[in-house]
Amino acid sequence: MDAPLSQQQMEYLQSIDSPTVANAIETFDLRSRAEGFMSADIHGLFPELGPVVGYAATAVISAKGPGGAAAPRSELWEHVLSIPEPRVVVLQDLDDSALGAFWGEVQSNIFRALGCVGTITNGSVRDLAEARALGFKFFAKAVSVSHAYVHVVSVGGTVTVGGLAVSPGDILHGDQHGVTNVPLEAARDLKRGADSVLEREQKIIELCQSPGFTVAKLKELAG
Repeated sequence: MDAPLSQQQMEYLQSIDSPTVANAIETFDLRSRAEGFMSADIHGLFPELGPVVGYAATAVISAKGPGGAAAPRSELWEHVLSIPEPRVVVLQDLDDSALGAFWGEVQSNIFRALGCVGTITNGSVRDLAEARALGFKFFAKAVSVSHAYVHVVSVGGTVTVGGLAVSPGDILHGDQHGVTNVPLEAARDLKRGADSVLEREQKIIELCQSPGFTVAKLKELAG
C-alpha cells in the first residue's frame, strides 16, 4: 500500500491540534459534524508528546481467557508492515472491562521498531513511564496492572474503537482532545480548510479583545 499523502501533508497534520483538524474537515462537507471521531472515553495519556498522526493498522484482542483460537502475533506484525508509515495500531478490545493490557514496555518497543508512532484502543495499557520515555503514544480507555490472558483474535479488518469504525489505512489524528478520522479528500487540502476557519476565528478573537468591542460588531462577524 502506497502512502496517499505527501510527507509535507503529514507534517502539516502533525503541526495542528485535533479541534483544528475537526473544524477544517467541516469545511469540506463530507460527513455529519456528529460523526468521524471517537467518544470521549478514549484518552491520550501523554499529551506532552504532541499529536499522534498516522495510517491505521487494525486488530481485535481479548484478555478474558487463554484464547485457544488466538491469531499469531507475527500476523499482526506482517499486517503492520503492509501499512504506510507513520503507522498507528488500532486495537478493538472485546472485553467490556478492558481487563488486560496488550500494551506495555515490550510491545511499545516492538511496534516502534515496526514504524509505529502509537496505539489507540478501547482496552487498557500499562508501563506508562517506559512508553512515555520511548515516545510511544498511548490512547486508551483504561490503565491496567496486568496483561491477564491478552491475545490477538483477528488482524486487519475494520474495527470499532470509541464508536468509530476504523479500517486499515485510514488516516487518524489524535491529541488530548480526542481522536478523529481524517478523510483522504480533506487531508490532501486540509491547510486550506484550516486557514479559512482560523482566519474567521482570529477576527472574532481580536474584536473581543479590542476596546472597540460591541455586540453589533460581533453580530456582523459571527452572524
